[in-house]
Amino acid sequence: MNQITISKMKSEMQDVLQKNILRFWLDKMIDHENGGFYGRIDGQGVLHPEAEKGAILNARILWSFSAAYRVLGNPEYLEAATRAKDYILGHFIDQEYGGVFWSVDYKGQPLDTKKQFYAIGFVIYGLTEYARASGDREALEYALDLYDCIEEHALDREHNGYIEACTREWGAIADMRLSELDANFPKSQNTHLHIIEPYTNLLRCLREFQAKQSCDYVPAIGAVLPVGVSVPVETVLSVEASLRNLIDIFTDKILNPETHHLDLFFEMDWTRGAGRLESYGHDIECSWLMHEAALVLGDRKVLDKVEDVVRQVAKASEKGLRPDGSMIHEANLDTGHVDDDLHWWVQAENVVGWYNIYQYFGDEEALEKAMRCWTYIKTQLIDWENGEWFWSRHPDGSLNTVDDKAGFWKCPYHNSRMCLEIIERSEQLY
Repeated sequence: MNQITISKMKSEMQDVLQKNILRFWLDKMIDHENGGFYGRIDGQGVLHPEAEKGAILNARILWSFSAAYRVLGNPEYLEAATRAKDYILGHFIDQEYGGVFWSVDYKGQPLDTKKQFYAIGFVIYGLTEYARASGDREALEYALDLYDCIEEHALDREHNGYIEACTREWGAIADMRLSELDANFPKSQNTHLHIIEPYTNLLRCLREFQAKQSCDYVPAIGAVLPVGVSVPVETVLSVEASLRNLIDIFTDKILNPETHHLDLFFEMDWTRGAGRLESYGHDIECSWLMHEAALVLGDRKVLDKVEDVVRQVAKASEKGLRPDGSMIHEANLDTGHVDDDLHWWVQAENVVGWYNIYQYFGDEEALEKAMRCWTYIKTQLIDWENGEWFWSRHPDGSLNTVDDKAGFWKCPYHNSRMCLEIIERSEQLY
């Protein structure tokens, strides 16, 4: 019965990925006049051709089409991924100081030049997936340059962990927030989550290139080496060490040992800040990304430690589940405020997180949770008429058409990744 259920879910997700998500971005978001992709389509479906273009949006487009090409082999996806890669390298990479601009204007000129390490992480994520999909060595070399930037400028060598942001020139910056919705603290769970994610993919990519003996790189800031030699062992070991350290940070610093939720904001010395906050979507997302990191690292002792945490964090995230399978966003236990909007990205991560628990721990109830949430997505969040997904539904069931359909934070990443994860995981199971 599970095989039939999973086969049906896989088929449905492949259909949604190709016809609903990626088709939307191919048909409506390519900027033929100024290059790359448009920066925004609002919640009413109106295109804003002069909207700023964000590094996160473009990196996530790069990742999504690269991964889709790697899994499905459609050359149209490789063309879109190459378009995204070329635009990022041509407009977002800071050729003077290194790193990645936060945003450019609609013509591709630097707009917000701060260095947010969350965004740099996503560019690594996109470039490494492009390298995996296409064999492109230049993409991997740029990804390694950006890895060096994070390790040099973000790593806190006194207290461990990674800071949020710097100025363009890598100086101190007063406002380190990722967005206006975040508290202003030097370290966050969210940034660490989206550094462990690309570092995992970087290690996977390096090992694949190493196996093919098709590329070489000696870590050095700003160095892009000639193509045609092999990946040195020292490079792989460096990324392995960084990934191992990040796993320890999550299990020993970010995880709240009393609640098994992941705390959100921290001072430099890891003192918890901003009150008692619980983000259920980040909990369930982190449960499988931590697990993925340990699986790719391949150290049995690390994996044994992480697997206990994976189940604990997933269990804690159940606090955000509703009977229909959907998951609310987050809660502030100090103020009593609950953000119980049903966001598109939370539902996508909810599906993958519970599917991961089923796949690796044989938990039948976890598969049911994933299936219920997928049913919610199909009936409540997918825009079957115009393409893509709506941002969210409100607690009363009404549709959120105020927030973007596509934009700075609304990208083909959480939903396309959910589809691709289920497609690949289903093939591994059966």
